Amino acid sequence: MLDDLDSSLRAFLHHELPELQNSGETQVAISFDLPVEDAIQQTPAINLFLYDVRENLERRNREWRMQRQDNGTAIKTQPPARVDCSYLITAWSSGDDPQQEHHILSRIMRLLLRRPVLPDDLLQGSLQDPICPVLLTSLQPGIKNPGEIWQALGGLPKVSLHCTVTIPVPRTEDPEEVPLVLEHRPQLSRFS
Repeated sequence: MLDDLDSSLRAFLHHELPELQNSGETQVAISFDLPVEDAIQQTPAINLFLYDVRENLERRNREWRMQRQDNGTAIKTQPPARVDCSYLITAWSSGDDPQQEHHILSRIMRLLLRRPVLPDDLLQGSLQDPICPVLLTSLQPGIKNPGEIWQALGGLPKVSLHCTVTIPVPRTEDPEEVPLVLEHRPQLSRFS
């Protein structure tokens, strides 16, 4: 599922920022590697580093869904979990060109603020036909101290954007088929 999310984000960036892919200059690569200089193979590049995955408890839904069938049964399904996948987004230039990195990050920042939902037609693999929209929450604090992540990765600090993508994750493999209650016969009790 996480690989499908990476593929969906790649398709989203290619679709929404074609000028970064079809310019007369070198195309901008998209990678999901560690955001350290030795890991980024091709530059210029946009790097989306997935650093945290956790259930979004605020979006938890406990109500079961019942879908009535023609054969007198219903399909009972548990709503999906909503899972936050947090990315650290950095730009890498050819050589040491912070202006090129800032230009790339500016384009991404405008895109993320403009599009709070990943379009359904760009979703890949297991994320296609989502039960719930795939949400983008951008530029919100995700890392309390960004210096800590750079220190943990052993790299030099870089300007970065934070983006959390909330995806639906099915809780069960197979929905349960249950009989419908078609009639209710109240019983009266007799008092003596």
